[in-house]
Amino acid sequence: MSGIAASLRVDKWLWAARFFKTRSLAAAACAGGKVDVNDEAAKPAKAVRAGDLLRITLPRDKRIVKVLALADTRGPAPVARALYDDLTPPAPPRGRRAPPPYRPPGAGRPTKRERRELQRLRGW
Repeated sequence: MSGIAASLRVDKWLWAARFFKTRSLAAAACAGGKVDVNDEAAKPAKAVRAGDLLRITLPRDKRIVKVLALADTRGPAPVARALYDDLTPPAPPRGRRAPPPYRPPGAGRPTKRERRELQRLRGW
């Protein structure tokens, strides 16, 4: 939290808060409509302030965060985690999957019947 300011570019804040590995990835996400600030689409230069609500679409999930503090430099993960409050609802529990059929190591190729059972289990 080196730079104390009233506002900061959203791409810079996303990079400092460790949502994206590089600032250019954060800017590309903003330009691509993957980031909303207070329910408005955010360009990379959009100013973000403490108290703003961000909706971020990441490659694997969506995050909803509230900005608590601003930082213009990327620091360690515990410092970055202190910049926001994660309001993302928990993911629904995943169903339990049946374990694959046991084949001892070195037993050779699966038979045609075993291959069909594997395909049925995997949903192919």
